[in-house]
Amino acid sequence: MPTSFCAFERRWARPTLRLNPMFTGIIETTGKIASTTTVAGGQRINIDAGIVAEDAKLGASIAINGVCLTITSIDNTRLGFDVITESLDRTNLGSLKAGSHVNLERALKPDSRMDGHFVQGHVDGVASVVKKIVSDKEWVLWLRPDDNVRDFVIPKGSIAIDGISLTIAKVEGDAFSVAIIPTTLKHTNLSERSIGDRVNIESDIIARTVVCHLKRMGDSKESVTIDSLREHGFL
Repeated sequence: MPTSFCAFERRWARPTLRLNPMFTGIIETTGKIASTTTVAGGQRINIDAGIVAEDAKLGASIAINGVCLTITSIDNTRLGFDVITESLDRTNLGSLKAGSHVNLERALKPDSRMDGHFVQGHVDGVASVVKKIVSDKEWVLWLRPDDNVRDFVIPKGSIAIDGISLTIAKVEGDAFSVAIIPTTLKHTNLSERSIGDRVNIESDIIARTVVCHLKRMGDSKESVTIDSLREHGFL
């Protein structure tokens, strides 16, 4: 019996490679929340997304305040997203309302320039703004992160705040600071942040991996030495 074309196609066609979306933390634009609706299992949000909607496709990934979400509806430049309860609990998306501004970034393409750092869109937790310094010389935010994020906050390390790739300036006690340049203020929603506001935090994937691995080594009673770090590929 001759082989059918479909069988031939299944046998020889290259498998589709599905990768998890990645981002850079370089915000493309801010969008405005058009509406939010409570639905079974979470919330549906609609965003006037501007340029980010130009090549939007159903099922594509967009980072909204640093949270990777899937486009579920498209109406011209208005994009719809479904946010599950876990994401609402772990991020600041649950506090959004009509008129709120959110940071938007499309998923990284394989040939894109890497200007920020690798951001997964998987928020670790939130941080509260505890101090804001604004002058002609600087614009600085001090933030106090959730306990589960604190171990990954490293001076001069990378961090994503509401999806924005930033460098940690200082760490003092249970808080850390970031200095914001005028371009970032202009193209993101950080200029709207006030003391007490909550922002989404995603720690640097490398710092998170190292800390988690060292904790496992500690739990296994294996001593952490220069030799053990070299053996596990950290040096």
